[in-house]
Amino acid sequence: MKRVFLYLFITLLFPGNLLSCTGTKTEQAEENKSKEVVLYVTRHGKTIFNTMDRVQGWADSPLTPAGVEVAEDLGRGLQDTVFTAIYTSDSGRARETADLVMTFNKHNTNVRRSETKDLREWYFGSFEGDFNKVAIAASAKSAGDKPMDKLTIPEMADNIAASDPEKLAENWEAIETRLKRAMETITTEAVEAGGGNILVVCHGLTISSIVQLLDPDQAKAGLHNASVTKIIYKDGKYSVVSFNDMQYVEKGKSLR
Repeated sequence: MKRVFLYLFITLLFPGNLLSCTGTKTEQAEENKSKEVVLYVTRHGKTIFNTMDRVQGWADSPLTPAGVEVAEDLGRGLQDTVFTAIYTSDSGRARETADLVMTFNKHNTNVRRSETKDLREWYFGSFEGDFNKVAIAASAKSAGDKPMDKLTIPEMADNIAASDPEKLAENWEAIETRLKRAMETITTEAVEAGGGNILVVCHGLTISSIVQLLDPDQAKAGLHNASVTKIIYKDGKYSVVSFNDMQYVEKGKSLR
């Protein structure tokens, strides 16, 4: 009997104790769901292979002086943006670009950083390192001589895979699978950490493929080096608010 009176006395004084653990977790889950994540998805700076017009997927080459300059301009243009995390592919050109961007950031203190193979550029198989015109010609032939700019992003990937003599290149299904996994990882971790701005540095066709998954009408190949594609994630939904945007680089140029 004494225990019953003690319990009633405590609950009258502290009614909040009546909340169950399950209810608290549910409220936390709903709060996390509503947190906005803004992804600044940028292509790396110009590289040696870009300059030589060579195929550069999983193959890698360092940034050129022009590539360093455009990455620095992007950094200046984003210097006031507070990033809560940074994600890059494991390619050197992406890591180098992220380093340069964050060198100029005024809030570059203990920003969580991750790299993943899932954000790599397409794998072009036996075309890696060859001249782009060779891969383009082979892909066009596979597509019945249909111009590359008339193909959708998935068609481009599948035609390159089909025309690879060694049959090593990734097809669209493989690319789609890993990019969905990358986006889920990034947004899940970002929401759990409280949302905010996330810098994602990867590759041209990778970014086009991400947009293809989220908003096919905006998806195109041929992104500028250091361009930003801004994607907002909230309440379980993605929206592509800008694509291949060079405004931050232009702003950075004016701040030199």
